[in-house]
Amino acid sequence: MCGRYALYADGEQLAWRFGLPAPHPAPPRYNIAPSQPLLALRSNPNTRQREWTHLLWGLVPRWAKDPAIGNRMINARAETLQEKPAFRDAYRYRRCIIPANGFYEWQKVGSQKRPYFVRARDDLPMGLAGLWAVWHGADGAELHTCTIITTDANGTVRPLHDRMAVILPPDAYAVWLDPAAPPATLQELLRPAPDDWLIAYPVSPRVNSPSNDDPRLIEPADAPPQGSLDL
Repeated sequence: MCGRYALYADGEQLAWRFGLPAPHPAPPRYNIAPSQPLLALRSNPNTRQREWTHLLWGLVPRWAKDPAIGNRMINARAETLQEKPAFRDAYRYRRCIIPANGFYEWQKVGSQKRPYFVRARDDLPMGLAGLWAVWHGADGAELHTCTIITTDANGTVRPLHDRMAVILPPDAYAVWLDPAAPPATLQELLRPAPDDWLIAYPVSPRVNSPSNDDPRLIEPADAPPQGSLDL
């Protein structure tokens, strides 16, 4: 799964990676957690132009009676997107990209869980595949929410967890955001990232608390970065 991630790229890096003007300046974030607002890239539903937006992490389907359902919708399995009512419409019409420098996974060691940070080898921002939705409450409240799509883990992440976020190759961003993209083309993108894209290394358990959010969270705890974990 993907339940915590970091985004510390500056506006220039984001503009270069995603091909549109930089988003409004924001402080770097090292411990983004579910139910928090996050930066995302989507196709504007009216103009079809790509735009930056902010979404709450935890997708709330438009038909939901209680927005608290979003707490259980932080991830969506790639294999069942076309079947699950919560994600089916969003997969067809409301896809998004969530910029991230890396994400955290926890490896079970005995009775404890040890956090690892997984990032691109070049430490540049990556684009995670996501879905978004708009929910309208009876009182007129409007929530814009999202979920991160997961797939089978690759060789780098597998020692930590059997699932990982879908990382889109940069040349697939336009296709992923195209509302007219055929389902078969989209499914081809929902694969594990190549092993050589990523490195993973242990970090401080301070990341366990969402209230901690500083650069020390991504510093190696006691081992150098590895391209593949031999555990």
